[in-house]
Amino acid sequence: MNLRYKGLIIVLDGLGDRPCAELNGATPLEAAHTPNLDQLATKGLCGLVDPLAPGVPVSTHTGTGIMLGLIPTDAAKLSRGPVEAAGIGLPMAAGDIAIRCNFATLKNDGGQLTVVDRRAGRINEHTDQLANSLQDIAVGEGITATIKPATQHRAVLQLSGEGLSADISDTDPDDTYNLGKTLQCTPLNPNDSAAIRTANAINSFIAKAHERLESHPVNEQRKQQGLLPANGIITRGAGMFHKSRTIINHLQLKAALIAGENSVCGLGKLFGFTVITEPGFTALANTDLTAKITATQKALESHDIVFLHIKAPDICAHDLMPTEKRDVLEHLDKALSPLLSDNLVIGVSGDHSTNSTYGNHCADPVPTLLHYPESRRDGCKDFGETSCMQGGLGRITANGFLMSALDAMGAMHNYRTEDQGFFTADY
Repeated sequence: MNLRYKGLIIVLDGLGDRPCAELNGATPLEAAHTPNLDQLATKGLCGLVDPLAPGVPVSTHTGTGIMLGLIPTDAAKLSRGPVEAAGIGLPMAAGDIAIRCNFATLKNDGGQLTVVDRRAGRINEHTDQLANSLQDIAVGEGITATIKPATQHRAVLQLSGEGLSADISDTDPDDTYNLGKTLQCTPLNPNDSAAIRTANAINSFIAKAHERLESHPVNEQRKQQGLLPANGIITRGAGMFHKSRTIINHLQLKAALIAGENSVCGLGKLFGFTVITEPGFTALANTDLTAKITATQKALESHDIVFLHIKAPDICAHDLMPTEKRDVLEHLDKALSPLLSDNLVIGVSGDHSTNSTYGNHCADPVPTLLHYPESRRDGCKDFGETSCMQGGLGRITANGFLMSALDAMGAMHNYRTEDQGFFTADY
């Protein structure tokens, strides 16, 4: 394919937000000084993107997956567990279940385990030692459970055995409002024998993991240091592997992904992209932006399209830190200077909005810009939620935004029968 231009899609995780009292009624993006993003907005088109559909909040793997070209109809089949497993290079056999987990702080209340802190104070070291004590645990009916550490407090639980099902409930309370709820995995269908077996295995594992972790040397040391112990495991996003279809592969484009978060790297691996990560590429505000920008420049030399993912804005919002989210966006804006080019299609958006006041993903559409040679201009002079409401892109889905960028690159063609499901908005 002879493209007119190469493409760069910058995915700022959790980019959108709501007005914050701490920022005098501005969003973190509106409060940030972002001259480079403002320049791109002035010379291009702005708008609002719904990751999946208006009014529907999504998780990172869903929002980012669609931004990377995943067909929206396939999003329902994409569970977080297998994505995380791919991200850490965990091989899965046919019939295995992968489940995304957190190391968490649990309380034993009369034999019932409840969640004190979902992330054990965002533990970010020695989780490998904790995981080593949770290998090949027998959890009943010939099923074994093994934990592998991922990023910070995250981990992946692999269940192996006959007759397993991913149709089970999460035990992760998901937000602060459900803290104190008893950990209990249940089958989504009470008549599904495979789901019953799997839920029982999860409950057995959670109990045994707590017994082993409660007195683990790492946790004894954390208690002495006044830190929350990572004395339990909470689970969510159970799934089996499903092959996913992407617009990028359908168009036979060579794609690269620059990222420092395991679930995002897992998406890139599942989609067959070149995944580029380094130890300095983290999910936090201390990620090495200079090295990420350099890696992006190099990847653009040999790839048709490059996706640059930055996780930190989402983390700041989850931690109720709008000023830190603002600062991250300012640092990113400065780092972007080497990538600004009039001979490149540049799109900037996010996988979802994250509310810095309450720390949750919300359904507000994401501020978005698209800059490319000979682009129409809509009069937007700055990049922020309010400005983007007036933009020429309007309010579109992430699928539509990506296709608009691909069209600007010269990668799209007139609709053909074999394109059904890739280029339509009928989800």
